Amino acid sequence: MHELTLTRPDDWHTHLRDGAALATTVPHTARQFARAIVMPNLAPPVTTLEQADAYRERICAHIPGGTAFTPLMTLYLTDATTPETIIAAAASGRIAAVKLYPAGATTHSSAGVTALEKVYPALAAMEEADLPLLVHGEVTDDDVDVFDREKVFIERCLEPLTVKFPALRIVFEHITTADAVDFVHAAPRTVAATITPQHLLFNRNALLVGGVHPHHYCLPVLKRERHRRALREAATSGHPRFFLGTDSAPHERRRKESACGCAGIYSAHAALELYAGVFEEAGALDRLEGFCALHGAAFYRLPVNTNRVRLVREPWQVPDSYELGDGRVIPLCAGATLNWRLVHEH
Repeated sequence: MHELTLTRPDDWHTHLRDGAALATTVPHTARQFARAIVMPNLAPPVTTLEQADAYRERICAHIPGGTAFTPLMTLYLTDATTPETIIAAAASGRIAAVKLYPAGATTHSSAGVTALEKVYPALAAMEEADLPLLVHGEVTDDDVDVFDREKVFIERCLEPLTVKFPALRIVFEHITTADAVDFVHAAPRTVAATITPQHLLFNRNALLVGGVHPHHYCLPVLKRERHRRALREAATSGHPRFFLGTDSAPHERRRKESACGCAGIYSAHAALELYAGVFEEAGALDRLEGFCALHGAAFYRLPVNTNRVRLVREPWQVPDSYELGDGRVIPLCAGATLNWRLVHEH
């Protein structure tokens, strides 16, 4: 197969950042996707409808002319989030979901949830309003190995959450383990998961063998090869509750290549091409459209996009870096040759 025409896809998990970074992240994302769920972990976090509205305006100011792109805004769940905030957000029609970060789990998560019990009133309001909960699924306890944080989160937090709030729609974000795949398969239809390109492409050897490779560092961290294989099988299976979420998360090069490098991998520049390569290797290009464009829209109860994108099998080299504010960002697969290119929208 040398050409693919697909329903224009959506990114159900991305970090656009703010300020000068938007000049890079928004055009890259808008070229690839019709819609994107935008993470609220700014500094300070986006916790109110008014903050989300203002952030949306800043994003929209960077959408290239003639490009149809809709940022789908989210709120950051904190211990102090009230049911009234949730009810107002849902009633506005301008908030697509609410994001749960365990406190200290990842970038700008210090304001996150310290104990699930503290947000039960907000979660009950979300369940009543049918507003999805997006979960960074890792515990942060010091006694839990970093490679086990997702597995333990499922046992301690996620399974009880689905029992206590059975009607709450939950997206288990950027899953990284066979345990998470098994959980989603066994979970009710209210639970879905996003999968990133990096967790389909690489295992933890890419982070640690031959030295520490900071541009392969993300959270949740890359795992063993058996987990990568489980993720690839899930993504390419056609199962309707696994769908695209890049977790594209840029940091300037100097913040990655430092004594305490930031977690996050930037993939907005070539997300569709990266996923297409994975699906081609799996012999599942016929299932790429579902993963990229259909499953997520169905779970979020949004209409499927009506326009199309075209990918051609045409090798091209990923740039070594892109501008990001007053610095540079090293993209996923920098300098590598990809076999698929996004060439046209119609």
